[in-house]
Amino acid sequence: MIRIIAGGKKSLSWCQEAYSEYEKRLRKPYEVKWEFIEEERLLKRLAEWPFTGREYVICCDERGENISSDEFSRKLSGAFLNSKDVVILIGGAYGFNDKIRRRADFVWSFSKLVFPHMIARLIVVEQIYRAQEIARGSHYHHE
Repeated sequence: MIRIIAGGKKSLSWCQEAYSEYEKRLRKPYEVKWEFIEEERLLKRLAEWPFTGREYVICCDERGENISSDEFSRKLSGAFLNSKDVVILIGGAYGFNDKIRRRADFVWSFSKLVFPHMIARLIVVEQIYRAQEIARGSHYHHE
């Protein structure tokens, strides 16, 4: 299971419809569980870092590393092979501070562009689906 903790407001209906399209295609261990937390509360919660060490924590931030979909798929597969739950953090409008980024196992940048958090959520769920399909060897992902 992949837990996605997203800061900011709940998604608009058109965004939720797009997320749902990918979610219904996900199979274990790639299925997702969303947790939406108001941005200020999210930052306070993460300052206490409630993770146990059994999780592989990915922090989405434009200051992170830009990787390919294949590399993302390998990161998820590696976490699953090591019996780790995956937690993906998506910030609200102001992203994450240095302390939170340092505590993550991986800081992931989609590109040098900055995206609204609702679009970032869509990118994450599509890339999870793509990672699943790469791991399965399907023809969804091609180069």
